[in-house]
Amino acid sequence: MTRTHDVALEGGGYDFRVRVYPAREPNGALLVWLHGGAFMFGTLEMPEADQVGRRLSAGGVTVVSVDYTLAPLDALEVLGPPDPDADTPSPEQIRAEMEAAGPRARFPVAGLQIVAAFDWAVANARTYGADPERVSLGGASAGANLSAGAAMRLRDRGTTAPRVLALVYPSLHDGILEPNDETAELLKDVPAAHLFTPESRDAINRNYLPDGHDPDGYAFAGGHDLAGLPEVLIVNAELDSLRPSGEAFAAELAAASVDVRVVRERGAMHGYLNEIGHPAAEHTLALLAETLSPPSDRVLAE
Repeated sequence: MTRTHDVALEGGGYDFRVRVYPAREPNGALLVWLHGGAFMFGTLEMPEADQVGRRLSAGGVTVVSVDYTLAPLDALEVLGPPDPDADTPSPEQIRAEMEAAGPRARFPVAGLQIVAAFDWAVANARTYGADPERVSLGGASAGANLSAGAAMRLRDRGTTAPRVLALVYPSLHDGILEPNDETAELLKDVPAAHLFTPESRDAINRNYLPDGHDPDGYAFAGGHDLAGLPEVLIVNAELDSLRPSGEAFAAELAAASVDVRVVRERGAMHGYLNEIGHPAAEHTLALLAETLSPPSDRVLAE
């Protein structure tokens, strides 16, 4: 079974879908994957979703990409002007396109849908040649945050848990963490359009979780009790104002006796998985394949 196909599901009171990328030659691993987009936007067609599904499935890992319900667009204008060197739609064009995409909802809808997608993947793993005990969970940017929150829910539920939690250029705390001197110096040369500011991050987070009430870490796992989470892979972009969150989360995991591997993609900016052929994207895809695959199938990334 190698044809990509969509499956309709329900979670959090909303209909949603997953897109399945069956492995050509299954190695037993399956990944439930979440694209990013500041909780407000992103599609299954963007490279951060589609490239991951196609590349990992070609290497033996079946991927279930989740088209979760997005948050409202109330924080769109706060993100600032688009990159002048990129062919980027205006905020007005983005709003018009996204408002036509369907219903939207804030926390906790997307997180509940991810749990539903994970449960579906476990229940159907054998259909795709995967082991139900080798179903992992992960995502990029906001998708990484959502997958961490879902992993917290699954841990607290006390039944099936992900084999690995894979977080790529994540933001895991409610707000921007202060960079150290080395990171601050590196960020000076990054174009403003590629950086999150405290103001933009706060607007994004309050659009997703308006009252900031998150006692269980289901919205922002950072700063909460992380004991009992599965093995975690964190891949940070070096030139990313969100990198301090990924690094702090790694330290919190280690302090909670959770196995964690942290990788820094040198010279990479936030969102590099959307650039097909980018050296950091190629390396991260290899890391994901290595980490998710059974030991007998692992090929070390260069």
